Amino acid sequence: MTSARYQLGEGARWWEGGLLYVDLLRGDLYRCRGASDGVPEPLLGLGMPLGAVAPVAGSGTEWVVAAGDGIALCATGGRPRWLARPERRTGRAMRMNDGVCDPAGRFWAGSMERGAAAGAGSLYRVDPDGSVHRVLDGLTVPNGPAFTADGTRMYLADSALGTITRHTVDPVTGALTGSEPFAAPAPHEGRPDGMTVDDEGHLWVALWGGGQVRCYSADADVLRTLSVPTPHPSSVAFGGGSMFVTTARHRLERPGPLAGAVLVGATPVSAPPARAFGRVPPV
Repeated sequence: MTSARYQLGEGARWWEGGLLYVDLLRGDLYRCRGASDGVPEPLLGLGMPLGAVAPVAGSGTEWVVAAGDGIALCATGGRPRWLARPERRTGRAMRMNDGVCDPAGRFWAGSMERGAAAGAGSLYRVDPDGSVHRVLDGLTVPNGPAFTADGTRMYLADSALGTITRHTVDPVTGALTGSEPFAAPAPHEGRPDGMTVDDEGHLWVALWGGGQVRCYSADADVLRTLSVPTPHPSSVAFGGGSMFVTTARHRLERPGPLAGAVLVGATPVSAPPARAFGRVPPV
């Protein structure tokens, strides 16, 4: 468990023997080396909401980021070099939210209106050439996505609706070719937030507001539900024999002592490390 407490910890990813995560509203990226009791190392401080990052392939110091109103490349300690700013809209206060790379090196990230206006958000796909494509709209608070190991299935939560949808993906082109409802926890169980798929193909979901992390089979059966000691778990990751859960103080009137901590526990569960973003031309 980290000693620090974050306003909105998110985007937990295991990468090169350490944990990456963001404090979303502050716009900060951290890395903790080792499985537990590490001292968080600040890597980025953007001064704008930072939903998620992925490492750029072949570079230990460059990131693709879903930040502010768009998607950019950013070197450690540097400023964004924008690939696109599709949520720079007149009359709408938009920001990017969660995101992740698929096995082919494409970066996928969602957007939302800052007040969670219904249907204002979208899902974007960033191809390795740096081109940015809106692939879904009408979303409210998209979280995830999470991909199967072969890249042919993508799970996407809409936290405002309390639903998880499973999409079929063309692994060559990245096109979405179909979708189906997957799971919808009961309101008192919490709203699905950050997710990951483990090495057995099971989906692990942080349930915001419910103080739980839930594991689903590929057939949507509930395999396990783990309680965490604070109401707002926000993402889950596995690596180095540990399970990591980011949490938040955000929207808690009286945050408890563990609200905003990164929680760590030993586990036999394993999952792929963070997938890297494919190389793009200089911008």
